[in-house]
This record gives sequence, C-alpha cells and structure tokens, in this order.
Amino acid sequence: MTALTTDTARSVADDYPTRKTPEPALLYRRDPVVWGDNDGPIDKETLDSYEAKGYLQVEQLLTGDELAACKAELERLSADEELKSDERVVVERTSKEVRSIFDVHKISGLFADLVRDPRVVGRARQILGSDVYVHQSRINYKPGFGGGDFYWHSDFETWHAEDGMPKPRATSISIALTENYVHNGALMIMPGAHKTFVSCVGETPADHYRESLKKQEIGVPDQNSLTILAEKHGIDVLTGPAGGAIMFDCNCMHGSGGNITPFPRSNIFIVFNSVENTCVEPFSAPRPRPDFLGSRDFTPVR
Repeated sequence: MTALTTDTARSVADDYPTRKTPEPALLYRRDPVVWGDNDGPIDKETLDSYEAKGYLQVEQLLTGDELAACKAELERLSADEELKSDERVVVERTSKEVRSIFDVHKISGLFADLVRDPRVVGRARQILGSDVYVHQSRINYKPGFGGGDFYWHSDFETWHAEDGMPKPRATSISIALTENYVHNGALMIMPGAHKTFVSCVGETPADHYRESLKKQEIGVPDQNSLTILAEKHGIDVLTGPAGGAIMFDCNCMHGSGGNITPFPRSNIFIVFNSVENTCVEPFSAPRPRPDFLGSRDFTPVR
C-alpha cells in the first residue's frame, strides 16, 4: 500500500477542477480514453467504438451455470440480516430493501473469483494499458415496484473530488444478473460525452458519502450542462440479457430511472483503475472516503 500525504497531492496537477467555483463549466478531456492496443480480448472495431462512445457491450459474458451461481449468491447476501448493519450495505430510504453492497469482492469468494476472471480483468487491462487494481466493487439491487433512480453523473467527478483519482484512467464493468429492459431502470449513457468533463459546484461536506450513497446532491451536474451534452450526443438506453455486460469509461455521463415494474434489475459492478493512476489526497474534499468506496490498496489483480 502506498502512503499518502498532502505533499503528494500537491505534486499532482489538478487537470479536472470541480466543486471549487460558484459556476459550473464544461472542460475538454485532456487524457486518452483507450490507453492500450489490440492485444487482448477486445477486437479493434469494438475498441474503436469504446473510444468514440465511451462504452461497449458484451452480449453474453457468463455461462448459464455461472449466472445461476451469481444469482444464488445475490439472494444469499441480500437475505443476510447481520450484513444489513454493515456500513458497506446501503438500503432504500423508504422500503429499507438493500440498494447496494460494496466491497463485494472481499465479502464473497465467488465474486472475488469473478474479478480475477480473464474475461473481466483482461478487458480492463487492455483498455487501460497497464495492470489494474479494484478501486471499488458492489452489487446493485433495483427491486421491482420500488427500485430507486440514479441521477445523471460522472463517476470520475466523485472519484477525483473525493477519492483523489488523478486522471480518468479507470473503467467500470456492469455484469447483468437480471434482464435489462427499457422499462425497468436500464442504464442510460450519453455516447461521446465522456470526452467532456463537467465541473460541478458546491463544497464537499465532511463524510459526504453517508448522504450521497442514498441520494447525491453535491457533485451532481447542472441541468444546463446536461442539456448541452444530451442535445449534442443523445442518450443510449442499454438493454440486454442476464449474463451480459457493459463496460464504460469512468467519465461517462450516465444514470438510470426508477423501477416501477415487477421486473427487478440487479448487477455486479466492478471498477478497475490503472496502477499508474493511483489515488492521492482528494482534490475537493476534506479527507478520502472509506476504503470500501475508494480503495487505498493498489495491489494489482492477479
């Protein structure tokens, strides 16, 4: 593990200032989207599409048996009453049903194996052009008749401001454990908007994560910036079967609506960061978030 100091943070230039001025701003991305080459499981055409749109889809990543095992583990974890008192578990504000379980690759051996699977980590290494470590992992539950929405946001804005991630050299993979329909809260992405960084307003309060995990209000893009990006890039709604996956750049502008249908939507979410982009002190927060939200263990996935 790398020791962190304020001097270390000062030595890293802040190319993506946010939560520092009273007015929002749209900033050009100063770093690549794809850092690697064609040596890996992703073909050149798909890699080029990822660079342009900020995401790619894998129609079927898990086999039927693997999917069944993951679903069983999902149910086991959500039914664990003792686990619900853990800080790593977030529940819905109204129904008190489990919304997310963080650090799931440390809680579950099954999901730890999935993180190390070459079909998963191999794609991350290829995109980021280096060894990678897990910055964050979680399971997202969006139950029928009550799964809450996730408002538009860039993950990198939070990871930069509150975790100290210097550059947008991270990628996320969302593995679907249930069918993703247009109508049950499917992921929405503005394709191409990942090349613009939305600088947000509002000072980050201490322990902001406690509220933001339930509903984020600081670090949220302003409506004018969202309108500009949506009019320029449009919105893709990403549907697909259980067992499929979506990989997307950390600066993608994305969100999802609530789920008022009977059909649940659950997924495993893993964030890989380059070992050449390890976190320093936060750029716009009093102190780093807990390790289960932004890991300070930069050990490469093997």
